[in-house]
Amino acid sequence: MNNTKKTAGIVIASLTALGILGGCSGNKTGGTAAATSSAQSATVANAIGFHETGLPIVDTPVQLRAITMRWGSMGNTFEANAFLQQLERDSNVDIVWEVKSSSDWNEQKSLLFASRDMPDIAIGNQTFNTTDISNNRDYFIPLDDLIDKYMPNLKAAFAETPELRRAATAPDGKIYSLPARLPARPITRNMTIINKTWLDRLGLAEPQTLDDLYNVLKAFKEQDANGNGNLNDEIPYTDGYKVDFLTPFGILDCNELNLMVKDGKVVDIRAIPEYRDGIAYMARLYADGLLDPEMFTQDDTMRNGKYQNPGASRVGMSYQWTPDAVFGGWSSEYIAIAPLIGPDGKRYAQGDPNGVWAISGNEMSITTFCKTPEVAARWADQFYTNEATIQNFWGAVGTVIKANSDGTYELNAPPAGTSADAWYWEQSLRDFGPGYASPAFESKLKLNPESGDGFKLEIDKLTKEYVTTPFPRISYTVEELDELAILSSDITSYMDRSRSKWITEGGITAEWDAYMTQLNRMGLDRYLAIHEGAYRRYMGN
Repeated sequence: MNNTKKTAGIVIASLTALGILGGCSGNKTGGTAAATSSAQSATVANAIGFHETGLPIVDTPVQLRAITMRWGSMGNTFEANAFLQQLERDSNVDIVWEVKSSSDWNEQKSLLFASRDMPDIAIGNQTFNTTDISNNRDYFIPLDDLIDKYMPNLKAAFAETPELRRAATAPDGKIYSLPARLPARPITRNMTIINKTWLDRLGLAEPQTLDDLYNVLKAFKEQDANGNGNLNDEIPYTDGYKVDFLTPFGILDCNELNLMVKDGKVVDIRAIPEYRDGIAYMARLYADGLLDPEMFTQDDTMRNGKYQNPGASRVGMSYQWTPDAVFGGWSSEYIAIAPLIGPDGKRYAQGDPNGVWAISGNEMSITTFCKTPEVAARWADQFYTNEATIQNFWGAVGTVIKANSDGTYELNAPPAGTSADAWYWEQSLRDFGPGYASPAFESKLKLNPESGDGFKLEIDKLTKEYVTTPFPRISYTVEELDELAILSSDITSYMDRSRSKWITEGGITAEWDAYMTQLNRMGLDRYLAIHEGAYRRYMGN
């Protein structure tokens, strides 16, 4: 580093006067007013010894306040990642992390925008999404010039994978948040996970069709499948409502947007005949006691208690990422099976031919409260290399990752008592944050086919040929968002109420025409037209 202790006091005093060292902490001014003018930016750059290339990024340490959202109570263990710590030392950029929990983030986020106590940077597409950025545009810096001047790694990624730029581009043609391409992504999202021990105990084959599944679940319910002598403790299927149940009917909604392109047009999956037939099938299962009667009322604690019940396994089947995703000590009883054959004689799978959630936008934004956006941009660009990306996704080289002399990488076994996936989330930002793993780099990854992401890729072979391109996560103009908010409030509420009623009480076939008539009265045609226009614009970028 090029720090000079002799001048540190003078520089720190200068930065304090400019409001730099504290990042955005305590900044209560409006977004536009907080943006740094070009003259002030140049003054700041000179004061801190900013370098346009190479490391360190600055001569005098600069602090950036970063906010990120994590699932549940995951906390900030990722901060111990040796790659992140080394980057701080090499760059002279000190990241002050503020880690929020998903359990109350929506409320906290609203308060954050209202208070204008914004961070310098936001990390992860679950922190500030497209709607947040569109509705609060004055709080976010357009990044195009910063990318052009200070982010050569990202520019190279754009050139190699044009879809990356498309994912980052807003409807006005500008980029307000940075994208990512993750490594080793499977083609299939959730898979049909079934208790193989129960199948074998009852002499049943893996189900191939919807009728097969019905018969298997009925046997699970009635024939003491777990072998503990209690005929009443088996739950053939439990979880909440999942679109996976509708997959055999040709409904493919990997991104859970309730939208897909059918016969060249954007449709809402909840307003097509295939949805009607899929919900009717679910209603049949529910009426015969093959779906958990608490599936719509239980919370995660109740559900996990059933998955991991002590003494005997209780659940016959579910749709999950991998067999070990939820079943704990019973994981060895479960296997993934091929997609069921639907009414049209075909198999379908929820997923994405480009890799499930492999490419995403909104992975890092720089707010207008940030006094050193050039520093933030250069710091972010350090993540757009292959080795940086895998360390941000799994954990540091030397801890989670082993770098081999032949240029390949492999993952170490997780500590005893934890799963590989849980370990990766503990050691890294995982799915969140900027980064780019080149498609050509994938061949250098040696993953264990019996554990973690390697296992997912192995079972993915059962299903990936049945995956089609899902409706993408696209950006909307502020005007479109405003109109969609008005339309979707009543439409979505009506659709959700109807679905719950139909699954638990039946009646969807008889009531379908009236349902569609009501949706049209609520403005379904206009709702779909907005999505159609946004989709065509996205595809044209």
